[in-house]
Amino acid sequence: MEGRYERSKKSAYMRSYAPTGGQSGFISQCNQSLLSSHVVRKSTRCLSVAARAVAPHDHDRAVERVATSVRDFYDRKEKFRIYHGSTNSTRQPALTRNNFVDTSPLSHVLKVNAEDRTALVEPNVPMDRLVEETMKYDLIPPVVMEFPGITVGGGYAGTSGESSSFKHGFFNRTVNHVEMVLANGKIVDCSDSENADLFHGAAGAVGSLGVTTRIELQLREAKKYVETTYYPVSSIVEAIEKIEEVTADPEVDHVDGIFFSKSQGAIMTGRMTNTQDNNAAVVRFSHANDQWFYLHVKDVISDNEGPTTELIPLAEYLFRYDRGGFWVGALAFEYFKMPFNNFTRWCLDDFLHTRMMYTALHASGHSKKCMIQDLVLPYSTAEQFVEYADRAFGIWPLWLCPLRQSPLPTMHPHLKETDSKGRALEPMLNFGLYGWGPSQPDEFVKANRDLERKIRELGGMKWLYAQTYYSEQEFWDIYDREWYDALREKYDATSLPSAYEKVRADTDTDGAKRATGTGLGIKLRNMWPFGGFYGMKKAINSGTYLQARTSAWKSMGEGHPFGRDR
Repeated sequence: MEGRYERSKKSAYMRSYAPTGGQSGFISQCNQSLLSSHVVRKSTRCLSVAARAVAPHDHDRAVERVATSVRDFYDRKEKFRIYHGSTNSTRQPALTRNNFVDTSPLSHVLKVNAEDRTALVEPNVPMDRLVEETMKYDLIPPVVMEFPGITVGGGYAGTSGESSSFKHGFFNRTVNHVEMVLANGKIVDCSDSENADLFHGAAGAVGSLGVTTRIELQLREAKKYVETTYYPVSSIVEAIEKIEEVTADPEVDHVDGIFFSKSQGAIMTGRMTNTQDNNAAVVRFSHANDQWFYLHVKDVISDNEGPTTELIPLAEYLFRYDRGGFWVGALAFEYFKMPFNNFTRWCLDDFLHTRMMYTALHASGHSKKCMIQDLVLPYSTAEQFVEYADRAFGIWPLWLCPLRQSPLPTMHPHLKETDSKGRALEPMLNFGLYGWGPSQPDEFVKANRDLERKIRELGGMKWLYAQTYYSEQEFWDIYDREWYDALREKYDATSLPSAYEKVRADTDTDGAKRATGTGLGIKLRNMWPFGGFYGMKKAINSGTYLQARTSAWKSMGEGHPFGRDR
């Protein structure tokens, strides 16, 4: 077997398999009435590998087209943005008709090397398609982001961590090798041994050092289930004590938590296993009639004073937060003043998977009204943050996730370089703050600015996928500008938008005017409930509901052999 993948003119290596499953064997009548009039004319990128024909793909030719486009912008001394074909960012897109490079065709799993336990993939491969492919070899990536639509390239160039990141670190720490197009159009390889400074520096730099075109990922053994244990906790102090205890256990593969109030929460651990304990129930979360994961957690800890253990099929566990987008989907019911219950969630299930929700969120303009932020803090100031968040925003639940730091310097969120004894990088605790913000634009900006100030005061940092309101000086007081600018100079990336330019929110007068607009259509979208209906319309037109309907991973795991040779 090849130990290292060289450029070749061979077609992409893609194994196909028959589509199975569906949406609990049925699609709700409400979804049919809303969606049946939509003529599906979208690209086959909307479908699972299991449900589409695999066309020949020449990776090198596709990369050369990207390099040519990048080189044209470089020669014209014009900055450009990258069109990936999808987004899991809540920032407003900055694309115009003439300022982008299209990398959306780079969406293939090129090879899975079972012997070396690696996968060679293009940047726009989403997590669910990646997992469907690697699980055929009884393998999965060590870090799999919870939303199926987050892509491999987004995981590398952005910041992506999840419940296994206390052990493995951010997603990029599981990457062996990256192919990248520099801003001058040159194609280079990056790894720990080749262009190592670019390899580490581009991780988390939001595409401001080059365009990622291919990634080699590490893989690990996949098992049928994740044995999930829910530990009820009654304070953030108790939660941190439990997190420190379980993250020290080498048998634990996953750790995260949900706080429903200051006095009610759960810390969840996951241990991968092939053994089905007869005393543990098997639960799923992907079908229309399944409970949303966070609601299930609340039921479990409300009904049991002590720890409760269940078995969740592996892929179901990995994407357990997809339906409802943690709990952001509940905001749609608040907006439309609809009952929030099992029937209405079942009825509208097509709209409540994260791909559809992101599309609707951007189209409706509500991304400028929601506080959707991930924030890392030292364990020592976590309790102060919870008190502040409750007082300032009143947003519940909160998501907790322990994270392993990346070596410095880095554009990832980070804390002190070493612990108090100078031995190692300190662990971090991530808080997910997801809920409504102030409805008035000025107050919304003010609330975000206050959050940024408080996080710095508490020794923490925010992730850059969301709206960022720092001044340029404040931004570079947080990140190592000397190191970053040196990388930009060395790799001829100064013609690309900087990290700050890519993530900052436009809060000046002209920007506010553009965001608000004066046309009748824009005014209507700012009025209830037209903005919400417009977001739903655009989500339907996107066809992204097909990706959830045709996902083969729903039939993998418990009761369904997923190995290549089974």
